[in-house]
Amino acid sequence: MTRTAYSLPTIDLSLWDKRGKSDAAFLDSLRLAAHEYGFFYLKGHGIPLSLNADLLRQAQHFFSLPLEQKEKIAMVHSPHFRGYNRAGLELTRGRQDWREQIDIGSEKAALTDLEDKPAYLRLQGPNQWPEALPEFKKTVLAWQEQTLNVLRQLLEALSLSLAQDKTAFHPVVNDSPYLLLKLIHYPGSQNNEEGQGVGPHKDSDLLSLILQDNEGGLEVELTSGQWLKAPPQPDTFIVNIGELLEVATSGYFRAAIHRVVSPRSGHDRLSAAFFLGAQLDSTIPILPLPESLTKSSIGLTQDPENPLFSQIGQNTLKGRLRSHPDVAARHHSDLLSPVLPKVLDHA
Repeated sequence: MTRTAYSLPTIDLSLWDKRGKSDAAFLDSLRLAAHEYGFFYLKGHGIPLSLNADLLRQAQHFFSLPLEQKEKIAMVHSPHFRGYNRAGLELTRGRQDWREQIDIGSEKAALTDLEDKPAYLRLQGPNQWPEALPEFKKTVLAWQEQTLNVLRQLLEALSLSLAQDKTAFHPVVNDSPYLLLKLIHYPGSQNNEEGQGVGPHKDSDLLSLILQDNEGGLEVELTSGQWLKAPPQPDTFIVNIGELLEVATSGYFRAAIHRVVSPRSGHDRLSAAFFLGAQLDSTIPILPLPESLTKSSIGLTQDPENPLFSQIGQNTLKGRLRSHPDVAARHHSDLLSPVLPKVLDHA
């Protein structure tokens, strides 16, 4: 792990023996980055620069389409929370995020005959793809597949760093984990005033991976309350710990609060955020950590406005209903009276 003053640590995945042999120095660095910051740069990941460039190019092509073409695949048409949202439609802690985006998950058929079945099964279904961009789907799915492989490797390494078997998370990620890719465009602020690109939040998954363009804006909250900038670094991703991994480690790994500040007027920002969850019908395992680690754990963070559930489907559906009230109202009104009790009763 490398780190300069007032910057996130950098982890070089190429230093880890992918045959599964433990490299103590690498694993110690990875564990400390996840424990102390919950965020780190990742290099040596093996994903070609050309594929990253192709993904951002396709994202630029999509966001440059006329609004009426983007609205043809608006998320409000999808009960599975897939598709396009114009700026202001997604909420973080009840406040509008000033970004437009397209949400893409695993490409699967919708489940039928869901009567008396858990409500979270409604999340499975097909994506919406822009007809005007024939290469978009191919590029997105190729990048998604390679990113998933990288995060699965990281989960194995993180397990080993905690003195667990590297297969500790295989039961919840090796079959059909819940995946979500967001391609995001942040317009510039008006009058150079600092704006909320996306508000302060934690990710609800196991691990998140972020590809940034050359425009900064991502910031991470340290335990001191200070906001630390995470500017783009060449040939790196940002990886951060999600709430499910915090639950699995009883708070030893830290799901850090982060935000994106809108670019300056006249500038914009593109990013791709990939979220690795777990199978919707699974429960996150609680790992039996060594006493040497539990002594330095601050325990699970508790937020009455955002309760954590170890059951994957409950946690995932909760987040989607809250973030996209228009989709929830159109397709899931039976879960909204009130939201959380109904979600839990049907989960």
